[in-house]
Parts: sequence; structure tokens; C-alpha cells
Amino acid sequence: MGEITLLIRAASEGDSAAAGRLYERLYADLRRLARARLRAGGRDAILDTTAVVHEAYVRLVRAGSAEAKDRHQLLAYAARAIRSVVVDFVRERNAERRGGGRADASLTEGALIAGRDDHEVLRVHEALDRLARLDADLARLVEMRYFAGFEVKEIAEVLDVSERTVERQWQKARAFLFEALK
Repeated sequence: MGEITLLIRAASEGDSAAAGRLYERLYADLRRLARARLRAGGRDAILDTTAVVHEAYVRLVRAGSAEAKDRHQLLAYAARAIRSVVVDFVRERNAERRGGGRADASLTEGALIAGRDDHEVLRVHEALDRLARLDADLARLVEMRYFAGFEVKEIAEVLDVSERTVERQWQKARAFLFEALK
């Protein structure tokens, strides 16, 4: 059993020191996930990597994600938390602006958290909710790929499937989302 798994178990049993060590061990992974989503935003990025990581961690703790069985499952929860942070921030930002036209959306593998893509982030989030009602596994894959920047290999490890299966599922999910975003 790996160190991360042991820390997850200890944290889920209420060991706050283990929870702190778990966060320290996963911090680099969480930063990498957040940075992947913010990188393409360049100077127009609306969120800071550190802020996203910290808020995602707070949400993970609140949601009891320390019940994850291993590192991969915890990172999948982190992908969901990052999605939540980004979507909530975009919604809050749009509420402050009160208006603006709807931009055309495209589903790419690059980061989409720049200010000009606020509507796209929300549209993908809403389409992903619809996809989750039809196929939760596909929605989880999109969440990991689009919102958290997981590579195909990482998704395959988390879902315990082949990389080719992930690629096929990604194509299927993109087709659904393309239609949903029209």
C-alpha cells in the first residue's frame, strides 16, 4: 500500500496531521492541474493557480474526499473541485458584470479560463451536467480532461482502462458536447 493511500486512510479516520501531510504530498499535483487550466489564459487569466489549489483543497476537505481509496481517486475528486471553483468564479464574475453577449464555444484541450471564455466555461459546465445524466463515466472523463487538464495516460490510470479506451471515450464525449454547444 502506498504512502498516499495510507495518508488518505489516516485522514479519513480523523488524523489531522495525516491530512496535512497528504496535502503537502499532493500539493505539486494539485498545482499542476490548476496551472494546466490557467496556462493558456496568459495575462488575461482570471484566476491564480495558488488560489485555485487552495480553494479546491478546502472543497475537497468539506466534501469528505479524504474517503478516496487512493491517489488517483483523490485527484479525480480534485478535478471535480477545480471545476467547481472555476465555474463558481465565472458565475460570480458574470453576475458582477450583468450582461454581455454569448460567445461561440469550442471544445479544445487547452485551458479555457481566460476572461474572454467565461461563457464557454459555463456552457461546457451545463453541457457536462446533461452528459452526466446520460453517461456519468463520460462526464467524469471530460471533467478530468477539460477542467483539470489530465493527460490521457492519467485518465486511463484513474478509470482503470486502456489509453485507447480513453481516446475513444474522449471522441464520443466531444461529439456529444459539440452537439450540445451548438
